[in-house]
Amino acid sequence: MSFFDILSLLGGLAMFLYGMRLMGDSLKENSSGTLKIAMEHVTNNPFKAFILGVLVTALIQSSTATIVITAGLVGAGILTLHQSLGIIIGANVGTTVTGQIIRLLDLNASGVPWLRFFQPSTLASVALIAGMIIIMSGRVKNARSVGGIAIGFGILFSGLLNMTGAVNTLAESGLVERIFSHLGSNPFLGYVTGAAVAFILQSSSATVGILQAFSATGMLTFKAIYAVIVGIYLGDCVTTAIVCSIGAETDARRVGIVNILFNLSETVLVLAAVFVIHRAGFLDNLWNQTVNSGMIANTNTIFNLSCALCLFPMLNLYEKISRRIIPDAPKSKGKDSKYQEKMDGLVTTFFDTPALALNACYELLMTIFNAARDNIEHAFQLLEHYDETLYKKILAEEDEIDRMTDRLSRYTMELLPHLQLEYHVTILDQYYKIISDFERLGDHAVNIAKNADGLEKHHAAYSDQALRELRALEDAIRDILNLTESAFRKRDIDAAREIEPRVQAAGDLVAVLKRNHFKRIQDGKCDTYADSSFTGLMIEIKRIAAACSNVGIATVVRVDPLIADHEHLYYANLRAGQDERYNASLQAARDLYLSRLEENSVI
Repeated sequence: MSFFDILSLLGGLAMFLYGMRLMGDSLKENSSGTLKIAMEHVTNNPFKAFILGVLVTALIQSSTATIVITAGLVGAGILTLHQSLGIIIGANVGTTVTGQIIRLLDLNASGVPWLRFFQPSTLASVALIAGMIIIMSGRVKNARSVGGIAIGFGILFSGLLNMTGAVNTLAESGLVERIFSHLGSNPFLGYVTGAAVAFILQSSSATVGILQAFSATGMLTFKAIYAVIVGIYLGDCVTTAIVCSIGAETDARRVGIVNILFNLSETVLVLAAVFVIHRAGFLDNLWNQTVNSGMIANTNTIFNLSCALCLFPMLNLYEKISRRIIPDAPKSKGKDSKYQEKMDGLVTTFFDTPALALNACYELLMTIFNAARDNIEHAFQLLEHYDETLYKKILAEEDEIDRMTDRLSRYTMELLPHLQLEYHVTILDQYYKIISDFERLGDHAVNIAKNADGLEKHHAAYSDQALRELRALEDAIRDILNLTESAFRKRDIDAAREIEPRVQAAGDLVAVLKRNHFKRIQDGKCDTYADSSFTGLMIEIKRIAAACSNVGIATVVRVDPLIADHEHLYYANLRAGQDERYNASLQAARDLYLSRLEENSVI
């Protein structure tokens, strides 16, 4: 044994861990949106949740990631703690899939040439070549992520082969035999070793993989490795609980506690069962038997699956204990926002799964938009029938909108450094621009409400004719807001393209109303204060339409990124009448709004 043998072992370990991380991160980037949708549809049926936990963990190759995502969804209010219980148990079983893949080390292709394709040395080369072709060609959607999955798989097996070669060299020195003979004679030492390594590496799959690599020496026995495997469960779940607790809500922290409780129960159950069965003489043939990679993988799977089935009835007990360990936080006295649950959805644990973080941003953006739109509607109501209670409600809602906006703006800036895909960066850029537009909608609603309040305080009022004409303009703004919602919520390109002609038509309608208002001033039908108030009202309504126009533009640019480089020129050409579709939409909108005006008044 030499320094270079140890260096080779550590180098192989580094490649193995990096390959696993790269593959898992790329899988999460590509599938986290799908994972969220699947998790959102978890019912109160724990068995369905268990199956989902197994599948998700098998996909992203990390029980820690699955449980952290689950904790984030619980903290965001998308899942309840009770719904998450089955997922937690399933995640612990799903993590055994990695070991079953690594058992390909034992594949013997002698006499069957086609089996050589499934040997790790072949799979590593094929995966690395495929990954580089995908990334360099750029012809596959999300090429960077898909190529990252393939390259991660290749690096994982390359590292595993490097470790296997290194431990075979170490075996000749007798070091491996001495280490595992001590572990075999002292199960507690094996348990602590497994827990410590899993805690340091922050991955049970990686720790089991290392054990499988050491099995290539032919010196590992069942009595030496079973306690190590059981210890791995505890080491990994402690790391998970720590991650789940960082800046998390109460129920999210309980997810980590439930995971620890399950793994502690699992270790006690396995160790007790092995002790009893061994003392009964049923493990005599297996106890000193040399284990290979496949036997380690099977032992890990059997332990996890058996414990999951035995401990499944204790889920409700785990939930109760977690609530005892982490009691409900004292309720604040009126300080929480009415939208606190939506803001709580902006959790930092989602940073490793960008689709979930972006979805949390989207949900809060829609909440801001709906609150602002409701305020606009209430402000319109004040213009006809002033109500001080409604006026104060609008002001209070504006405070909520500002609070949500500040929280979301900070979160988007914190999220940006964690985004790797250009697609995700583009989405966040759109969201960041739209935040200010949605917030301004709320500001304009308040200004309209203050306009109505001013009329009330000055004992002034718009004429009946002006109010009738305003109803037609208000209808136009409602149409534009509805199109804005469809464009953003559904990423509806048709609705987005319809916003701009509606905005221009609404601008034409404002010009007509201003002209009619000027005529009423001439005729003495409107007092001085109402005149200045009406002018300010028209400005606010045009600004609402302009904010919606920005949202429509942002949606079109996101769907068709080529427009982004010449966005202003594109819309200048539209307004100049160089697009027949736009011209037709504009004329239809003008006819619609002017006809509505005629229904309420004579132009």
